[in-house]
Amino acid sequence: MINQLSAKPPNNPVGTSGLLTKLLPLISDTSPSVRAQLLKLFRVLPPAEVGPHVEKILMYIRGGMTHLSTDIRNDTLNVMEWLLEVAGDEVVSCPGGWLKTLNSFSSMLGWNPSASAATISKGWTSASKATLGVATKKGPEAQARQMIVLARFLQVGFREETPVPYDARAYWDNIYRLPGIANPFAYLNLFGTPRDEDSEMYPDRLSRKRVFESKWKHAISVGMDAAKKDGGSVGRSASMLAKVLNGDVKDRGSVPDAEPDAEVDTDAED
Repeated sequence: MINQLSAKPPNNPVGTSGLLTKLLPLISDTSPSVRAQLLKLFRVLPPAEVGPHVEKILMYIRGGMTHLSTDIRNDTLNVMEWLLEVAGDEVVSCPGGWLKTLNSFSSMLGWNPSASAATISKGWTSASKATLGVATKKGPEAQARQMIVLARFLQVGFREETPVPYDARAYWDNIYRLPGIANPFAYLNLFGTPRDEDSEMYPDRLSRKRVFESKWKHAISVGMDAAKKDGGSVGRSASMLAKVLNGDVKDRGSVPDAEPDAEVDTDAED
């Protein structure tokens, strides 16, 4: 399939939508080689055809991020990075893309916004250690990787929108021209089921920043400060996350990959 999609021109008789329907469940496959090949296949998909399916892709990514296997969680973060590269704006603005994904990062890191400050400052909750394997020998490396990807996610969400150049005809175009995107009125949720706060769309930077500061900023800041004290790859990743929260990193490309000693062996299962 990778060879077919990499051909000139690509040979995909079922379309990107058909492929994703069959392949997305493999994000949580138990075989490391299957997950590795799946990521390679994702990378050859046309980015323009990925955007309309971001909401469905994120549903499987969030499932992988909270999987019991450390290796599956780590490989799912690679898929998240790919999706941020090809459709970052859609990731943070689609229904549930902002708060539900932050909830998944919270489950991985154990930075629970409902926990007390004293509990968070000790690191992460005992439930997260038992459930997500933070206390294993891979825990520090995995935690460093999770904070790096979280930093990239927040950076995309807080990125300032590009100003639209002035156009005297824009007013009339907005009224009469056919929309150029799929489901342009999705934010109105006219025909969908009522959405709660976590499932809402936050289509602009200000709305994402507002809900983040009211619900998540304190928990992430306290957990991040505690992680800095651990030093090593965890401390370096926490420092990078702090720079993103402080606005010191302006573009997504400035967030580096995890340090060499923070790489996780993806060939072994828990």
